[in-house]
Formats: sequence, C-alpha cells, structure tokens
Amino acid sequence: MESKKRLLEVRDLKMHFPVTGGLLSQVVGYVKALDGVSFDVFEGETLGLVGESGCGKSTTGRCIIKLYEPTAGKIIFHSRRGPVDLTELDRDSMRPYRSEIQMIFQDPYSSLNPRMTVKTIIEEPLVIHNPKMNYREREDRVLYLLDRVGLRADQAERYPHEFSGGQRQRIGIARALSTNPKLIIADEPVSALDVSVQAQVVNLMMDLQEEFKLTYIFIAHDLAVVKHISERIAVMYLGNMVELGPGDPIYENPVHPYTRALLSATPVADPRAKLKDRIVLQGDVPSPTNKPSGCGFRTRCPLAEPSCSDEAPAFQSFESGRHVACPHVEE
Repeated sequence: MESKKRLLEVRDLKMHFPVTGGLLSQVVGYVKALDGVSFDVFEGETLGLVGESGCGKSTTGRCIIKLYEPTAGKIIFHSRRGPVDLTELDRDSMRPYRSEIQMIFQDPYSSLNPRMTVKTIIEEPLVIHNPKMNYREREDRVLYLLDRVGLRADQAERYPHEFSGGQRQRIGIARALSTNPKLIIADEPVSALDVSVQAQVVNLMMDLQEEFKLTYIFIAHDLAVVKHISERIAVMYLGNMVELGPGDPIYENPVHPYTRALLSATPVADPRAKLKDRIVLQGDVPSPTNKPSGCGFRTRCPLAEPSCSDEAPAFQSFESGRHVACPHVEE
C-alpha cells in the first residue's frame, strides 16, 4: 500500500461538541466525538470505517468534508491543485476543493430536495463548481451519469418522491459523481435500503470506482458489506481508532480485543456453518462526555492492566501492514 500515492492524511483529528446547561446556557462539558484519530487514504482504494453507533465514524467523514469544523488536528488533502490542509480553510476557501471531495449520504429520502427534479439535483454541483459549462454540456453530463447509475434519460424530469429508495440512492451517487471527484465519502449508503437492493448499490459503486478512478471512505455498520467492498478496514471505538489494516487479515484474525468482540457478533446466514465463540463484553459503552482516562476501552477490556489508565495507547505496527492501539497484543 505504501507504493500507492497518498490522497488524504488525517492527523490527530479531534471533534468536541460543547454541552450547554444552566440558566445562561453556559458550556458545562464536551462530547468527545473524535479524540485523536489518525489514518491515511491512498488513491484508488476503499477504506472501510466500522464500529458501533456513536463511535465517531460519521463525524470523521463530516469533518473531512468540513460539514463540521474540527476542534483540532490536520486533514491534508492531495488535490489536483496540490496538497492543502483543509482545517485551515474557511467556507469560501474550501469551495474549490468540494468538487474533488463529495459525499453520499445515508438517507436517500431526506438527502434529495423534494422540490427539485432529478436533472436539477445532479446539475446543481456543475452550476456551482463548473460555471463555464453551458446548458447543453450540463444536460449531456446529467444524462450520461443517469445512464451510468442505471437510470433512464426520461426519468430526468421526475421528482425524488417518484422513485424507490434504491433509485434515490443511485441519484445521490450520480450527484456525487457530477463534478468528477477524487474522493467520495459514503456515509452508510446502503443501511436504509432493502437487503436485496444493498448488493446492487454496492456492486454499482465498485464498478463506478474502477471506471471513474475513485477513492472511497466507506462508513457502515454492516461488517459483511464492508468486507465485500473495502481493501482496508479501520475499526473505531468511542472516538478513537483501535485497529487498522488489510481487510482479510482483520476479518480472519482480529488482534484488538474490541475488534474480536465486534466480529464475533456478526450473524452467520448459513445454518450449517460452524458458529464462532461469541465474545460478550462486560459493562456499557462509557459516555463520550466522560471518557475513561488512558485507553477508552479499558473499562470493558479483558486484557486491561492498571497501566492502561495512564495514557491513550499509540498504534503499534506489524509486518502485515496492520496497526493496533493496544500494547498487550501480538499478531
């Protein structure tokens, strides 16, 4: 993977949301949604972000695209204009880079404007980011993208409510592709769809990745879907990354105790398959407003030692390209 060119470098990313209370709505604490996340994304790959609800997956994606303003850290994006730290850009300065970083949202029902036709929805990013295109060029681009995502040209003048959930998500994919981006952040793009439609959309995204030379950050709960589409997997817990590496080794031999527990909870569709031993973690997930000192997983970890409360564990690297945030494990 090191032979590939880095497209994105995230370093010590933090996102703390203030919590207000009292008569004057003063800040009484912070929700530490992200508490020091670091990783790289390489050109042409799909990095899968997994973890339970509230671990910070979607917040990571929204910080990268600057829907949220990060509290601290650096996000180095290697754009066509050269490398740039996105955290240093204000709203206006960020606009030229939005055409190279696009997002596919989770809910295809609320992410499309119900008052706009499909053509207008897909065309809008072109109007904003490529004003030199004339009407005919934009129309040709819209019809081309509709064809590439499996929709007909005569559907361009219809409204979102006239489509099924799977078709709406295809419209969202076409909108993301309209500006010819380098990086697409897919925030649980199939979780709101029927299982039969999920496979169609995931396979479509894989085909489009090869055709348009795309790089994906694929955020999802469904571990089977992530395994199918991702080359590398990043496992998150309580605002931190606990394991990162190639997909197959992580699924076949998880190293971090949390990754082991997470994968052991995956349901098996084949009743004849041998069931893995289920790992049941003790206790509840701590509140992100009052995280444990040191390792955030130590209150539930079967390998925890007193030293785990001293400081947050750093990633240790293994020869297989895997990184694990736990000093008490071996590959």
